Amino acid sequence: MNALAQKPAVRVGSLMVALLAACVAFQLNASMLSPALVTMAKELNTDDATIGLSQTMFFTAAALFSLFLPRLSDIIGRKRVLVGMLAIMAVGTVIAALATNVEMLFVGRIIQGVTGPVVPVTLLMLRNEIHDPKRYGTMMGIITAVNGGIAGIDALAGGWLVANHGFRSVFWTMTVVAVIAIACVIVWAPESRPSQGTKMDWLGVVPLVVSIGSFLTFLNFLGAVNDSNWFIIWALPVVGLASFWAFWVLESKISAPLIPPRYLKQRSSWALLVTTLLTMTGVFAVVNGLVASIAQNAEAGFGLGADLTSLWFLMPYAVAGWIVGPFAGRLAPTFGYLTVMRVGMLGTIVGTIVMAFVGVHSLPVLIATTILLGITYAGIGNIMLNGLGIVLSPKDNPGFLPGLNAGAFNLGAGVSFAILPAVQLLFTVADDPTSTTGYSAGMLAGAAISILGFAMSFLIPAPTDAEVSAPAAQAAPAAAASK
Repeated sequence: MNALAQKPAVRVGSLMVALLAACVAFQLNASMLSPALVTMAKELNTDDATIGLSQTMFFTAAALFSLFLPRLSDIIGRKRVLVGMLAIMAVGTVIAALATNVEMLFVGRIIQGVTGPVVPVTLLMLRNEIHDPKRYGTMMGIITAVNGGIAGIDALAGGWLVANHGFRSVFWTMTVVAVIAIACVIVWAPESRPSQGTKMDWLGVVPLVVSIGSFLTFLNFLGAVNDSNWFIIWALPVVGLASFWAFWVLESKISAPLIPPRYLKQRSSWALLVTTLLTMTGVFAVVNGLVASIAQNAEAGFGLGADLTSLWFLMPYAVAGWIVGPFAGRLAPTFGYLTVMRVGMLGTIVGTIVMAFVGVHSLPVLIATTILLGITYAGIGNIMLNGLGIVLSPKDNPGFLPGLNAGAFNLGAGVSFAILPAVQLLFTVADDPTSTTGYSAGMLAGAAISILGFAMSFLIPAPTDAEVSAPAAQAAPAAAASK
C-alpha cells in the first residue's frame, strides 16, 4: 500500500486555521507595534531612536533563530517546535507588557524573536500534508500573504489600542492571540519529523549565528551612524567572514552537518538566496521607508500624518498582497514558480521606476504605484520566494533552505534600509527643501537592485517536483487506471 495512503487524513480546513493562527501571532509582533513606538518612548522615559532599537532587536533575533530552528523541527518535530516557539514568544510578550524600563522591553522583544521561522515551519508542515501541487500552492499563498501584513488591520488595531488603552494593551492582545494559536496548533496540527534520529549540529549553529549576527549588526549600525565607534562597526564584517569560514570548515568535517557544504554549492541554494537578498534590498525600504517619508514630508512631499500614511499607503499595500497571494500560489504549479515570480519582479521594477519619476510629484500616482508594489511584490514576489525555499530544499534536509532563505529576507531588509535612505540623503538638494531628487534617486537605486535580482533569478533551477503541466495532469488519471 502507498505510504501516503496509510497516513491519517488531515482536515485541511482545521490545519489551515492552526497554521494561520500561528502566522498571525507572529505577524502581530512584527507590525502591530508600529503605531505604538512614540507612546512607548514617552511612557518608558526614553527617545524614539532607543525604542526603534527594540524593533531592530526583534528582527535581528528573528533572523538568527530562523537559521537553525527549521532544521531542529525536522529532527524533533515541527509541531513541537512551533508550539515551543509560540509559548516562548508569549513569555516574551508578557515581559514586554510588564516592562518598567526600556531594558526590560529589550529583553521581551528579543525573546519574542524566537518566532522568526514561524512561516517556513508552517509551510513545511503544510507541504508534508498536502501533496497536490495546485492545492498546496493556493494554501501556501494564503499563509505567506499573512507575512506581508494582516490586510493592514494589525497596524490600525495597534493604533486604536494605543490611543485608547496605552501601549501595554498591544502586548496583552499579542499574548491572547499567541495562547489561541498554541491551542489551535496543539489540537489541529499533525506532527512530522522527517529527520528523526539525526543529531542536531549545535556546533555548526554557533559560528553560523555569529556570522549572520555580525553582518546584521553591522547593517543596523550603518543605518544609524552618528557617534558610533567606527572601529567596532568595521570589525563586524571581518568577524562575520571569519565565523562563516569556521562554519564552512566545520560543516565539511562532521557526519551530520547543519548545512552540508555540497548543498550550498548548488544553484538551487545560492541563486535563490542571492535573488531573495537582492529583491528585498530593492523593494523593502522603498515602501516602508521612502514612500512613508515623502508622504509625511510637508515641504518636498504631501504633508500627511502618520495615520493617513498608514491608511492610504501601508494598508492598501498589505490588502493588495493579501488578495493576490492565493491566486499567485495557485498559478505557480501550472505556469511555473519562476515564471510567476518574474512577472511579479518585472511589475515591481516598473512600479518603482514610475514612482520615482511621477509618483514623487503626484499623490494619486504614488498611492497607485504603492498598491501595484503590493500586488507585484507582497502578493507575488514574496510568495514565490518563500515557496521556492520550500520546494527547492533537499528531501533529506528540508529545513535548511527555508531557514537560510528567511535569513536572506531579514538581511535584505537591513541592507535596504542601509542603502536606499543613504542614497536619498546623498542626492538631496541641501538648499532646496522642496526638491524630490533625493527620493527619486533612492527609488531608482531600489529599481536597479531589483533588476539585478531579476537577472539572478534566471540561475535558479525550476522546482519540477512542485509543478504540473496540463498534459501531465491529464495523463496522470490514465496512468493510474492502467496499473
